[in-house]
Amino acid sequence: MRRSLSRLFDGWGLLILPVGGFLLAVFVVPLAGVLLRSVTDPEPGIENYQDFFGSSVYVDVLVNTFTTAGLVTLITLLLGFPYAYLMTLARPFWRTVLLIAVLVPFWTSLLVRTFAWVLILRDTGVVNDALSATGLTDEPVPLLRNLTGVLIGMVQVMLPFAVLPLYATMRGIDRRLLQAAEGLGARPAFAFWRIYAPLTAPGAAAAALLVFVSALGFYVTPALLGGPKNVMLGEFIVQQLSGVLRWGFASALAVILLIVTAALLLVVARLTDLRRLIGGAP
Repeated sequence: MRRSLSRLFDGWGLLILPVGGFLLAVFVVPLAGVLLRSVTDPEPGIENYQDFFGSSVYVDVLVNTFTTAGLVTLITLLLGFPYAYLMTLARPFWRTVLLIAVLVPFWTSLLVRTFAWVLILRDTGVVNDALSATGLTDEPVPLLRNLTGVLIGMVQVMLPFAVLPLYATMRGIDRRLLQAAEGLGARPAFAFWRIYAPLTAPGAAAAALLVFVSALGFYVTPALLGGPKNVMLGEFIVQQLSGVLRWGFASALAVILLIVTAALLLVVARLTDLRRLIGGAP
């Protein structure tokens, strides 16, 4: 134990101290404060947790949060996989264009993008105007204040977080493996799904994990594009803080979200070799 610690803090190992101190100050200490407030405000005890699990409404919000995050992850992977694959096939110029198209959302405020979706998806927005002009619909299609609007907005935000890990993995796959399989008589589609697709598993796992965990804490997009039936836990926490000033209950909600997320990741890690899947230890 002492030998391992001495190796860690010898030479370059000392570089971990600034990062460790920063994470301790901005993450561990505030998290400990949230945990402490959840069992001391308004009174010492577990009353806040009892209130949460004692009401089906609060539990439904938690279930809706994970359901929405799961749907966003699935749709994002379905859209991001072919896009990343196209980037590996494109010529350098078009590959750069596709990469810039992915990175453009990072250059725009999340709030601005979400308000843009409000203008696009509303009853008098671009989408409904186009559907009415082509005669496909007689009445506006409800795309706002429901799950559809939330999914559209969140997928657009999270798509780059899926495309980049997938592209990084696909770029390192030797395409001669496909040529060899086709040379041995395999059809192109069969060679793709049996040889190429499994090799993209590390990128897909990293993308799914990144998108899912990030989607759990969304607030702005569900608040502006969703309705009362699509409240996510991040939005509900803000309501408890700014609306009814239940700081202890809001802290309990944050702790519950953290614990459930960690438990879910632990289950996934036990069922699959997560470290190997995302490119960790062999």
